[in-house]
Amino acid sequence: MTGVDDPRAVSVLAHGIGAQHDLPLSPFYAFAGAFAALFVSFLALGLLWSASRFRGDRAGRPLPAAVQRVADARPTRIVARALGLVAALLVVLHLLLGPADPDRNPAPGAVYVLLWVGLVPASLLLGPVWRLLNPLRTLHLLGCRTLGRDPAAGRPLPPRLGMWPAAAGLLAFTWLELVAPDPASSTALLLFLALYSAVQLAGAALHGARWFDHADAFEVYSGLLARLSPLGRRPADRRLVLRSPFNGLDATPQLPGLVATVCVMLGSTAYDGFSDAPSWITTVQTSTLGRTTTATLGLLGAVALVATLYALCAGATRLLSGQLPHPLTAFAHSLVPIALGYLVAHYFTLFVTEGPRTVMVALGTDNPAPPEPPLGPGGIATLQVVAIVLGHVLGVVAAHDRSVRLFPPGRAVVGQLPLLVLMVAYTIGGLALLIA
Repeated sequence: MTGVDDPRAVSVLAHGIGAQHDLPLSPFYAFAGAFAALFVSFLALGLLWSASRFRGDRAGRPLPAAVQRVADARPTRIVARALGLVAALLVVLHLLLGPADPDRNPAPGAVYVLLWVGLVPASLLLGPVWRLLNPLRTLHLLGCRTLGRDPAAGRPLPPRLGMWPAAAGLLAFTWLELVAPDPASSTALLLFLALYSAVQLAGAALHGARWFDHADAFEVYSGLLARLSPLGRRPADRRLVLRSPFNGLDATPQLPGLVATVCVMLGSTAYDGFSDAPSWITTVQTSTLGRTTTATLGLLGAVALVATLYALCAGATRLLSGQLPHPLTAFAHSLVPIALGYLVAHYFTLFVTEGPRTVMVALGTDNPAPPEPPLGPGGIATLQVVAIVLGHVLGVVAAHDRSVRLFPPGRAVVGQLPLLVLMVAYTIGGLALLIA
């Protein structure tokens, strides 16, 4: 998660996947198992799944009324907002007044581990939690109440805006995390947080609170991951429900910028895994363009490669299956579980070791050693491969259900062949980052 050639890199920003020689993976068995899982699932779906089974936001078993009342209660929301705001203020205070050594300052770990990586399990378990915790949304709410203004008031969002601001915000954050010369420095983090906050609050002042739904990178990131949560909310009656994660995934809004957002998630994680390869380290260190420029081009290239492969797949799907109004966004939801698989594979170890260490530093322990990972090298390797393969299998299932809904029966399976090829390509890339 850092520029690995930077001598100032610190443990809090170390890669979550560990050194390749620490992972006892057999390339043959890893690739063979992955291909078998993808092809078997594809064939089984083609033979046994002939009609769409997912119902999106209409699905779900309502939770007990008492649970609904507690979740929607005003004190619950006030406590959540207060926690988010207090945590943000503490991070800023540590950046302003804390030690310059990132090993002794909990702020970098709070941002890069507890926020960025911690949002993954939190969103999977509890839904789009950052919407309640978001300190910028809380500041906007407090400002509107002080001025006697409706927080929802503002100019309508341009229809073409979609998630594009969130995609840009995610790219900016991952650039800071993976490319910036000193991402753990207080100066770099304060500058990013100040600029990001200014943009978000200005957008909310102009367009109202709905701006955060589409433009806040962390809200959109949390919301996309929450599509795979068993907890959901039906828009029709606002009821909290237990649902199949596939139904939540199926309900992903097909907004402009959705593909870009997911491709940034995928591409940045892929670059993170590739950036500690010896060949890339040598390239960055010896490039005549300079370290930062070369690393920036590498990050942009990884995102562009992921996006180009998906765009080619969408075009081929349209040609094979007939007319498809929005080929890019129609199957973008199937990339979300793939992105989740990459995130789990790359950052599991980071979260379970540096997360507790960050908390210990915040509680006053001076430069504690991180705890040992709960799994040995073999267990971590197995988890990583399973996460990547399972993410792709879930993507195949989501894409198949959308295909049989959109395409004529005779073309549904054939129309998925480009998607299968894409899944295989992504799987090869994901596993190669682990075992090459």
